[in-house]
Amino acid sequence: MRAFEYHAPTSLNEALSLLQELGEAARPLAGGTDLVVQMKENATKFAAPSHIVNLLRVPELGGIEFSESVGLRIGAGATMAEVAESLIIRERYQAIVEGAALVGSIQTMNMATVGGNLCNAAPSADIAPPLLAFEAEAVIVGPAGRRSLPLEEFFLGPGKTALAVDELVAEVRVPVPSAGIGSAYDRHTPRKQMDIAVVGVAATLSIAGNRVERARVALGAVAPTPVRARRAEGALEGQPPSDDVFARAAEIAAMECSPIADVRASAEFRRYIVRVMTMRMLREVRDRARSG
Repeated sequence: MRAFEYHAPTSLNEALSLLQELGEAARPLAGGTDLVVQMKENATKFAAPSHIVNLLRVPELGGIEFSESVGLRIGAGATMAEVAESLIIRERYQAIVEGAALVGSIQTMNMATVGGNLCNAAPSADIAPPLLAFEAEAVIVGPAGRRSLPLEEFFLGPGKTALAVDELVAEVRVPVPSAGIGSAYDRHTPRKQMDIAVVGVAATLSIAGNRVERARVALGAVAPTPVRARRAEGALEGQPPSDDVFARAAEIAAMECSPIADVRASAEFRRYIVRVMTMRMLREVRDRARSG
């Protein structure tokens, strides 16, 4: 690993000033669970930075808060363990808790941050599909001020985001969930907890009477970015929450994703898993809504 200069700002303004001054020579460091590994193990493929800007001492990036008027705020520096253990999130955004709880080992969860995980822009990121299913926005800060961007537009491709080199994700905002909404997330992996997703599926449903009023289905690891399965959502809304309707929506989700074939799974197998897991997630959300 090549030598680098280390910076530890103690305010958001200081961090932004450093990034603006250092430009492409600098990389922000949050939990380090992605960046440090890249610097150590992928030296031949990874353009190592000459400056590291550690964000752990920036208080404006922390915290988890909820209000009935604004919704949920997750600071970019919040760890996966903090998200997974949050009673606020567990009560209203169960799929987000389930995604955070699958990010590596307990040690990794205690280090990995929400902002770092999103900015790494891995198509298989476990926190991304649940946030997409709840229509989250990334709040971005930079020299020009603050801007909000739907998370769908934040991801541009594997490892690529809409961030400029002198910008940071400050927080993630999630709208107040509608009454009666249920959610679920799970992934398929070849092995156990420490592996990354071959397929990840998040679903949210708002059910009133015997009709699905609102549906969101988000997929991970089956496209260049985490994606919404919009045609599958359309097949659910206005319909009864029945197994037949769920099966049709799951089939549509499998057809509208664009998986690759790699050493972990073929594209055909990924489509099959999307179909199976979408059906299972929709059933799980329905059962949670009924038991609640």
